[in-house]
Amino acid sequence: MAVTTALYLDNNATAPLRPEAGAAMRAAMGPPANPSSVHGFGRAARLLVEGAREDIAMLAGCRAADIVFTSGGTEANNLVLSGFDHVITTAIEHDSVLQTKVRTTLVNVDVDGCIDLGHLATCLAAVPDGKRAQTLLSVMMANNETGVIQPVDEVAAMAHSAGIALHSDMVQMLGKAQVDFASSGLDYASVSAHKIGGPTGIGAVLVRPGNRLTSLLRGGGQEQGRRSGTENVVGIAGFGAAARAAFDDVGLYRQMAEWRNNFETQMCSLRDDVTIFGNRANRIGNTSCIAVGEKPSEVMVMALDIAGIAVSAGAACSSGKVHESHVLKAMQAGTGASRAVRISGGWQSQAADFERLAEVLCHL
Repeated sequence: MAVTTALYLDNNATAPLRPEAGAAMRAAMGPPANPSSVHGFGRAARLLVEGAREDIAMLAGCRAADIVFTSGGTEANNLVLSGFDHVITTAIEHDSVLQTKVRTTLVNVDVDGCIDLGHLATCLAAVPDGKRAQTLLSVMMANNETGVIQPVDEVAAMAHSAGIALHSDMVQMLGKAQVDFASSGLDYASVSAHKIGGPTGIGAVLVRPGNRLTSLLRGGGQEQGRRSGTENVVGIAGFGAAARAAFDDVGLYRQMAEWRNNFETQMCSLRDDVTIFGNRANRIGNTSCIAVGEKPSEVMVMALDIAGIAVSAGAACSSGKVHESHVLKAMQAGTGASRAVRISGGWQSQAADFERLAEVLCHL
């Protein structure tokens, strides 16, 4: 089926496959590749996997040994959270965190989408001393809908002072800003390949040395016994190649922040019915969450699609359905929670893309 949309601005949902990733995957598809095999084919596959692990470690600012491959960010989040009895998290997290089967305490955010550190302190203090080793604090680094960056350094200091481990869903941050897991104070982080131009179906958990990670799967004991199942060699090859490319163009997103800011300024100057969510907070450079006029999100998404521009509703679609944004509801956005659209640039985006978007939006 032909795709008529010419301008893609939904990179927080998934980014186009980078040419480097596609080439690495095609090369990995040829020979038999089970990294657990001891013969030459197996050793070659193992070298490929470990080389990619090194490349991802360079982008994430961690040791290669800290990386545990998974099927994506959702599994990575579940893998970490399932090892604890109680999770303290924010009301704006990805559904893979909010829908955990573990007992959950929600921390408020303010109207800009930033974690309420006072409320966090109250939630941490309420955990009994004997329960702290089995309690996890999970705070995403950058929000997938608004792009708002959380003060992870402050959060880490509070968590560790309370004797509670800290996890961050780092899926939207990786490759869009400088990340240094080793110095972040995080105990765990989740990352995903397809947000940086790698393939779908491959992600990872980053684990600080000394922290436990209990496998959800029983089997061959791959990934140092922390995630059983034959490694997805082709996907890992693509992830590693995308990570190498992303490492070289992190600066693009600083430039993209200027394009995004110019777009928002232009929209506010041309229309008086524009609301931008999270713009007073620190944001990753590629993301704008905006409501224009009174039309519902799904109507705006369809209108832009007809105009040849792909964006998403404020809430990323789950199984193709558009829902009112739980993120914007937590930010007390009122009717904006059902009117917002999310614009998110990627490695292939240009300044002209944001200019065209403004031109089209001004007439909807």
